[in-house]
Amino acid sequence: MNIKKQIKAYIDSQPEPKRAEIETLHQRILHVLPKAKLWFLDGKDGQGKTVSNPQIGYGLQTVKYANGKTKAFYQIGMSGNTTGISVYIMGLEDKKYLPETYGKTIGKANVTGYCIKFTTLKDIHIDVLEAAILDGVKQST
Repeated sequence: MNIKKQIKAYIDSQPEPKRAEIETLHQRILHVLPKAKLWFLDGKDGQGKTVSNPQIGYGLQTVKYANGKTKAFYQIGMSGNTTGISVYIMGLEDKKYLPETYGKTIGKANVTGYCIKFTTLKDIHIDVLEAAILDGVKQST
């Protein structure tokens, strides 16, 4: 199954109203990152054990590990979770940047060093989320 079909199947598998919100957010991210490489991670490790929520990824960066190895990975991730939606801004060097820059203006969301978690799109200012996404892509390019 190709990535676009995997993403559609994942979104379609979500219960309402989360399904509609993830679809809306997916379309908004595609709009602000029209040329971004798409990814889909099913949340399973090499043995097929579930280790995380499935994630839709956008963009491309090279992650450098302490041992010198590198790996291609997405810049922005999104997934549904038990209480709402998480958006991951990957590759930020300063783990205080996201909460200090967007934490007070995004609305009702939990903002950590690389994750913005919220219950519903109505709780946040989506324009601020889009700014954080674009900022994260710029910093990890």
